[in-house]
Amino acid sequence: MRQIELNDACAHADAMARAVACELERTLASKENACLAIAGDRLPLPLFKALQQRALPWDRISVMLVDERMVPLGHSDSNARLVCDTLLREAAARASFQPPVPSFCMEIDEIDTSAVVSELNRNYRQPDVVVLAMGDDGHTASLFADAPELPVGLSLTEPAGYLALNPRAAPHRRVSLNLSALLGARRVLLSFSGPWKKQVFDAATMEPTPMLPVSYLLHQDSTPVDVYWTQ
Repeated sequence: MRQIELNDACAHADAMARAVACELERTLASKENACLAIAGDRLPLPLFKALQQRALPWDRISVMLVDERMVPLGHSDSNARLVCDTLLREAAARASFQPPVPSFCMEIDEIDTSAVVSELNRNYRQPDVVVLAMGDDGHTASLFADAPELPVGLSLTEPAGYLALNPRAAPHRRVSLNLSALLGARRVLLSFSGPWKKQVFDAATMEPTPMLPVSYLLHQDSTPVDVYWTQ
């Protein structure tokens, strides 16, 4: 694990965008296409804008979501909407991207989570580069400590792919990549900011614990993990 402290949000976004672009270019040097898995929520917004401006062969890049809330595409909590509005613009619009929730689902109650997971896993492609955020509670992706499905999500005996999670405190049903999928990448980049999250991160570096799911990324040596943070 490598830790990179940045002075401000702009430097943070630029450094991560540069690292993501470099890893994608390395991947594309050895195969025809590359796959980038990205977290949603609000933290990556500056990163998305910085990454969008990188001179990459976007038509050879597939973008997928690390996790998604089971809400319609037009919903303000939709990660797919965020990615479409902020990352997949201008040249980056040439990247391929398929929102997990079908476009015909106009209401939350219309979304069949099991069907979404089945379709995602039927078309699953292992990401080469994974970009993650970390929550105040130590979750990453939608691997929440209070989700009954967490043990399955953290089990490395499970095949790489998506699973459904129902966190008790966080809003909305979720689908998320499992730990096997996250660690199947060539490189994982983890991003967070603020003194409280630094305390949570430091606690997670002590030992792997399901109370801090992000800790399972930090206590393994199969996949390089780069941690970018700002006070």
